[in-house]
Amino acid sequence: MILSPLILWAFVSAAEPVRNPDTFTLAEIQDVSSLDPAVPYEGSSQSIIQNVYETVIGFKGASLSEFEPRIATKVPTRKNGLVSADGRVYRFPIRKGVKFHDGSEVTAEDVRYSLLRFMIEDPSGGPAALLLEPISGAPSTRDSSGAATLDFGALEKRVRVEGGDVVVELPRPFGPFLSVMARWSYVLPKAWCAAHGDWDGSAAAWKRFNDPPKEKSYLFDHMNGAGPFKLARWDRAARYTLLERHDGYWRGPAKLKRVLVKTVPELNTRRLMLQAGDADLIETPRPYAAQLGGLPGVVLADKLARLQTDPVLFFTVKINPVANPDVGSGKLDGDGIPPDFFADADVRKGFAHAFDGEALRRDTFKGTAARALGPIPPWVPGYDAGQPRYDYDLKKAEAFLRKAWGGKAWERGFKFTLTYNTGGEVREAAAQILKKGVETLNPKFRVDLRGVDWANFVDKGQRRLMPLFARGWIADYPDAHNFVYAFYHSRGRYPSAQGFADPELDRMIEQAVAQTSSASRAAQYRKILARGYEDCPAVFTVHPAGVYAMRAWVKGFVDNPVNLGVYYYPIEKR
Repeated sequence: MILSPLILWAFVSAAEPVRNPDTFTLAEIQDVSSLDPAVPYEGSSQSIIQNVYETVIGFKGASLSEFEPRIATKVPTRKNGLVSADGRVYRFPIRKGVKFHDGSEVTAEDVRYSLLRFMIEDPSGGPAALLLEPISGAPSTRDSSGAATLDFGALEKRVRVEGGDVVVELPRPFGPFLSVMARWSYVLPKAWCAAHGDWDGSAAAWKRFNDPPKEKSYLFDHMNGAGPFKLARWDRAARYTLLERHDGYWRGPAKLKRVLVKTVPELNTRRLMLQAGDADLIETPRPYAAQLGGLPGVVLADKLARLQTDPVLFFTVKINPVANPDVGSGKLDGDGIPPDFFADADVRKGFAHAFDGEALRRDTFKGTAARALGPIPPWVPGYDAGQPRYDYDLKKAEAFLRKAWGGKAWERGFKFTLTYNTGGEVREAAAQILKKGVETLNPKFRVDLRGVDWANFVDKGQRRLMPLFARGWIADYPDAHNFVYAFYHSRGRYPSAQGFADPELDRMIEQAVAQTSSASRAAQYRKILARGYEDCPAVFTVHPAGVYAMRAWVKGFVDNPVNLGVYYYPIEKR
């Protein structure tokens, strides 16, 4: 059970003095992939970005429903007159006197530019859809062939400056819009970006900066935000990022002078760093949490609320067979699978029933995770406790797989590779459980497992090279739409990488998010979850709780389940 979204540790370590009291060191598993706020869609990069760039509004502490002003002076509501009666127009008064790290002052035009830039960059696999969907009315700037479809003229009218305010006009109501802004409205200096070869904000130039190679942008490895920390160094070869305190931060300087984030994939090395005091907090796989909590001077921040569905096992229904060893022979001949192997729903349902979810929850998560019924965690509005699910049932699994491919799958067998990211212990465990369940059914069924480093794992997923892969989802914002869109909509994060599409499910999802009544939305999500169950594009396993192992001298740690990583501003060491 998740006990609280807020864990504050106040332990006192009398056994040893605080090491490096001005510097906080985090050891994590994955590498940072980009420092550009518009590009990365993974935790390691976003963790750095959210500490360097300030958002227009933010979540208050660990709350998922309360907002606080940041670059804006007020959070828009209908009561204060900053949200229109029809729920389509939001007005953000911009704070004066806030400085970027280069000393220039944040303006309303910087805010407008930043929102537009986030959308027009729209890198493949990136986060642009989070703002594009509510503001432009479409989740992408391009069609499936890559041709530009964005009406930039309409978009720039919807995000405009009026006096000292930034006004955002939505084409239709979008229930979770403030939640999206609280997490993804990073503000950059327009003049600085343009001076370094980035988009200048003009209509004539936007297409040249649409889905650009990420390494060619100055913002790939340079930062100039208005947040509590500024970039000192990103050393990709040595796999670390160093942040320094921004003494001119508008809310007052942080207590820490420096933050050092190191990529350390090996758990034993992270453990030794924590034990020696060379790391203050380490990324902590659930299976090893109890061992780490027993170290002298170390405490666990455990049972942290997570808006998370992970691991999830995704079926790629349109596999890219070109130079792809993961499909074996590429035929249904016992030594491979065809590119559309998982397009057969009976295959997917057979695999779903072959997965022992309780074994994962019991043995890997030690009973701390909630069993997943579908994509939405139980503490997110829209969750349906009565929705159907695929329980572990080998007889049902066999029945579905005997029907698959007109009986040919059972008769001939198959062989392919199931992929997980290296360092993802719980995903590897889920992969092993599925492999065991499927191979138990028929000696002709062979599922090979392969761990791939994170960068290659993400790339292979986008190119549809992985027939079946283990990944997961942490909410971009706390709303059911963020889950059903990511898992079920054809243009969502995973269906677009799987080649999965259900037009009726798309329609239902788009209709639900525009509802202004919470009761109407809940009814819509019950129908969406039921249809998603029938489609079975993925196997949902658990909703895990969060856990970090940290030194007892860490104070002021606040965990918000929406944040990707650690927010360092309130932290100190004493």
